[in-house]
Amino acid sequence: MNFFKSVLGSVVKIEIELANSEERPQAEVTISDGKIEKLPLYVSDEGVSGTVKIHLDANTKKVEHMGIKVALVGVIKSTSGNVHEFLNSSKDLEPQGILTESKSYSFNFDTIDKPHESYNGINISLNYYIRVTITRNMTTNITKQSEIWVRSFTKPPESNTSIKMEVGIEDCLHIEFEYNKSKYHLKDVIIGKIYFLLVRLKIKSMNICLIKKETTGSGLDMYNENKTLSKFEIMDGAPVRGEAIPVRLFLGGFELTPTYKDVANKFSVTYILNLVLVDEDDRRYFKQREITLWRKPERKKGEFADPTFVTEEGPTIHA
Repeated sequence: MNFFKSVLGSVVKIEIELANSEERPQAEVTISDGKIEKLPLYVSDEGVSGTVKIHLDANTKKVEHMGIKVALVGVIKSTSGNVHEFLNSSKDLEPQGILTESKSYSFNFDTIDKPHESYNGINISLNYYIRVTITRNMTTNITKQSEIWVRSFTKPPESNTSIKMEVGIEDCLHIEFEYNKSKYHLKDVIIGKIYFLLVRLKIKSMNICLIKKETTGSGLDMYNENKTLSKFEIMDGAPVRGEAIPVRLFLGGFELTPTYKDVANKFSVTYILNLVLVDEDDRRYFKQREITLWRKPERKKGEFADPTFVTEEGPTIHA
């Protein structure tokens, strides 16, 4: 029985405790089965520290090992099974030897930059872990990992021009639409106006869709997955020439990420505004325009001194 306990790693229990865990904000993350998981939230340039506790089983007198390490690991995983480890910074906790009693070790990854945001997408995810490994000789290593959630905040864009586009069918339809800017923070409001300059088609309805586009792979292996986050009806009925219709779309109610461009050469996430017109014969006319989303920093007020940002509502943040 002791042999099987050794192989299964049950002779040792590993605990990972993060510093300031009670005060630290948490991110509510939707995992693969649709459930919500709360994870400790860190800013990309913030240090990660804590304590590793190793407990020996009550009936175990000693455990031989080849060394004990703790690592900050960043991994990109796709639904196809591909795994890419873009970050692995490890520290030795114990050299090769024999454990004869339970022990605690402090760790601190204070200078390790976390280059990308955490992300759980449709076909790909990017995750960070604190991973503890007890290396064994001639048997299975004992490992324990604990996930953290990482955010990156950016300054407001220096230039933010408005968007102007036209939809036209010769001698039948001419529409101009304008949005107040092309770059929005995640709690922003999209404000615009649509002008009907020529209307000889009988328009039945018009709506604006906010689409999330996730691109994975490259070249012949590139795959795009689109998800419509919102469909906003801005008109029901026929417009007349010279009419102007205001548009106002609040982004705060959606689960959004910033725009990601070619993250570790593995994936991108972009957002598209799609204007769709439907005539009385159910023919559809559309015009798309990509917008840029960025994460606006919001500093926590009060006692928590670490450079962590949270929303005004409190320490729990949606991913």
